[in-house]
Amino acid sequence: MLYYCYRSFIIYNRLEKENMAENSRYMDGTEFLEDVTEKIGQRLEEIKQSLDEGQKEIENMHEYYWENYTEMDQYGYEDFDNQQALLNQVNANQDRLAMKHRLERMADSPFFGRVDFVFEGEDEPEPFYIGIGNFAEKAGMTPMIYDWRAPVSGLFYDYDKGPASYEAPAGTIEGEIHSKWQYKIRGGKMIYAFESDTKIDDEILKRELGNNGDVKLKNIVRTIQKEQNAIIRNTKDRILVIQGAAGSGKTSIALHRIAYLLYHDRQNLKSSNVLVLSPNSVFADYISHILPELGEENIREMSFDLFAYRELKDTAADCEDRYDHLERIMKFPDDQEKERFRMKQSEDYVGLIEGFLATLEDRLVDFQEISFRGTKLTEEELIRMFYFKFQDTPLLARMNAVMDYFVDAYETLKGKDISDDDRILLQEKFDSMYVTKDIYTIYNWLLEDYGYDLLPEVPYERRKVQYEDVFPMLYLKYRLLGHGAQRNIKHLVIDEMQDYSFLQYVLLKQIFQCRMTILGDYAQTLDTKQHDVLKFLPKIFGKEIRKVILNKSYRNTYEIAEYAGKISGITDLELLERHGKEVEENSFSTEEEMLEAIRENLNLGENGYETGAVITMTEEEAYDTYRLLTNRGVDAAYVDRDSSAFKRGLTVTTFYLAKGLEFDQVFTIRGEQDNPLRNQAEYICATRALQELYVYEVEKK
Repeated sequence: MLYYCYRSFIIYNRLEKENMAENSRYMDGTEFLEDVTEKIGQRLEEIKQSLDEGQKEIENMHEYYWENYTEMDQYGYEDFDNQQALLNQVNANQDRLAMKHRLERMADSPFFGRVDFVFEGEDEPEPFYIGIGNFAEKAGMTPMIYDWRAPVSGLFYDYDKGPASYEAPAGTIEGEIHSKWQYKIRGGKMIYAFESDTKIDDEILKRELGNNGDVKLKNIVRTIQKEQNAIIRNTKDRILVIQGAAGSGKTSIALHRIAYLLYHDRQNLKSSNVLVLSPNSVFADYISHILPELGEENIREMSFDLFAYRELKDTAADCEDRYDHLERIMKFPDDQEKERFRMKQSEDYVGLIEGFLATLEDRLVDFQEISFRGTKLTEEELIRMFYFKFQDTPLLARMNAVMDYFVDAYETLKGKDISDDDRILLQEKFDSMYVTKDIYTIYNWLLEDYGYDLLPEVPYERRKVQYEDVFPMLYLKYRLLGHGAQRNIKHLVIDEMQDYSFLQYVLLKQIFQCRMTILGDYAQTLDTKQHDVLKFLPKIFGKEIRKVILNKSYRNTYEIAEYAGKISGITDLELLERHGKEVEENSFSTEEEMLEAIRENLNLGENGYETGAVITMTEEEAYDTYRLLTNRGVDAAYVDRDSSAFKRGLTVTTFYLAKGLEFDQVFTIRGEQDNPLRNQAEYICATRALQELYVYEVEKK
């Protein structure tokens, strides 16, 4: 019955659109483009006029308020009504402005695909045009263009010619795909139209991926593959883990998935409920436009290092980040330090912390009788409540629970509330029973118990926690004080999953008790050894995990991808046969010769590529290279960990800051042979290159 109701609705709306399926104009992409562009233009003019009228109304409201506010009623009812009316008008104008921006984007490229679908029981195909968002001539009418996330749009991504179906609100709609079209439109002009049996013809895909690189990640709505679409439209799995080779589109897929979920579940999920844990600010800027392009508000992002730093701000004045650690192990390779770092991030170390906590109670508290205005709490009573009544309360918060119990008993007995001054006095008495509440000091006890070097005993303002100790200290703090789960976050995106340790994932599960999309590439690890997080994630998240493997690379030319595969040892990678220049490896006698080679091979600008990068191992090497290139007249930008964006042209940076980014030309400057991260760095550098890759080094004398 539901099906027939839905079909009746479809038929009704077809009549409303004057039998669109039978009108040949709608079966011709060029003529349809002209028609829909005209209608988008008309809607834009209407919205602009409405915006102008709305702005005038706001100005009139302001003027009325200031002329009459002294004469408004004493209870403020009129004032409140005026303020509400003003707020409603402002919100309405903001909505119109958002619609204006969306339609302006659509005017440039209204649609990118079309599927001609023959409904079951009918003879003639009906065209469905697919674009970045919905567009109907009038509100309530059947869309002329369907949002890429709409149920019917799944036909375009998931099926070839032949039998097909999609899930509509009324149920499954069956039928047959008569034909499929792909379009490229820029500035409202048709660049090409291409009929294809499959979703994306390889030649079209190669053409799209072969375009120059940009300073922003490209949205992939025009080139979503069937296997990618399945991930994007996945609404069932609580924890989705995407292991993808470099260039497989995993970050794009994750962001498009968020856009789909925001569209699919608008009532429960807002952009403010989504958080991306990104590696750095440059990468955050690189992806920041994706959701707005897809018709959604932007989402929050931050690094987990920054989160930890903020959480430990009351414990130490400063904390190292991952990049401090990387720079140190590259400049001063130390096998003992590497092993100590791994141990402190491991499952075993979590066990050591738990063992330490089990014995901490007896050494942390010195029980003393509490006496207050004739009311006593004996040492025996304190011990009983501390160890039994409130045993589930975190250790450093437990005495507060005992104090609250004491205060409630006192107030009940006396029949009056305790004063603020007396509460402060009591707090001091209960706190004094702790030997210390300083997390830094307690963590040093743990290090001493297990034979590790101690942190320096210095005043707060001189404390700087090394990276190997940051997250163990945060774990200890949460176990001792408890922590508030970030309940406002309903979906967490974790990028570069291979760079997170077992301990960090334990913390993430505690902090963010929500759905997650976790993605990465184990070959791009910033550790000296590759480790597959897929092996231990089930221990932490249990059976809630769904794993997806993406082994097809789209980013690099065949030659570059093949070269990168030899570095990583990956042999099962499927490559898109988009061919280009062979990788050029070269050794130079002097640094000057190498820099001159970079200058000569650099091909950026009006008749060349959009983006290029010189990528080094360390921050010091990057800055020196940047300085030397600019001294030779090369226009370049230097990107370090404090940078928040990168621009067109040449970028000079380190391999760890280049992760996730892509450039047309990449010049890799090899590091020292004994650099423990050399192999990983070369792989990361190679996979950043879209068109050309140069691998240079200076011969050691």
